Amino acid sequence: MMHAALREQVFLANRAIVAAGLVRLTFGNVSGADREAGVMAIKPSGVPYGELGPEAMVVLDLGTGQMVDGRYRPSSDTPTHLELYRAFPSIGGIVHIHSLYATSWAQAKTPIPCLGTTHADHFHGAVPVTRPLSQGEIEGPYERSTGTVIIETIRDLGLEPLEVPAVLVASHGPFAWGSDPAHAVDNAVALETVAELALHAMQIDAALIPIQEELLERHYRRKHGTSAYYGQR
Repeated sequence: MMHAALREQVFLANRAIVAAGLVRLTFGNVSGADREAGVMAIKPSGVPYGELGPEAMVVLDLGTGQMVDGRYRPSSDTPTHLELYRAFPSIGGIVHIHSLYATSWAQAKTPIPCLGTTHADHFHGAVPVTRPLSQGEIEGPYERSTGTVIIETIRDLGLEPLEVPAVLVASHGPFAWGSDPAHAVDNAVALETVAELALHAMQIDAALIPIQEELLERHYRRKHGTSAYYGQR
């Protein structure tokens, strides 16, 4: 089997989003990139998770998008994944889900504000939402345009993609990413958690304001960057 290690990583990541309760039916997919080999692997389109194994992951060329190996059609979201890998070399894994809480914020076209330290531990500020797609983008290369608006949103923040490793696509749902498929899954789990926490907190007090900037920075920098001291070296 070609690219067996990458396929195994991506299969395990797809299984992990199911185990984390982020998937219903076949709503979701995970991909992973092997930059050295110039390929990505992704879940096949519409295949139930219970029928998947590593060999079912579809391998494509990162540059051309052409299939390298696999017996299934790749996820219909493949062009979105490809656009993100091409734009951001630091990304090694991508998760797309339609989880309950994060998707609710996406459908409301509303960023998830950073209200507490749980959020600040994972995201360097609010989780942003894209602008709505134009009619031409919807009627044209829709999935590729979805990638384009995510890229546009991240670049507008002026941050590295791993600093805010998720975006809500307006009226659609969340995409999360990481340095590899496993980290992308961790960020997707964190995203769903902070989306739920923010909703509940704002039900308690609709006038809540975001966490103070100093506390956000302290918690984010505890876990990220050269001065991080959370966890074991």
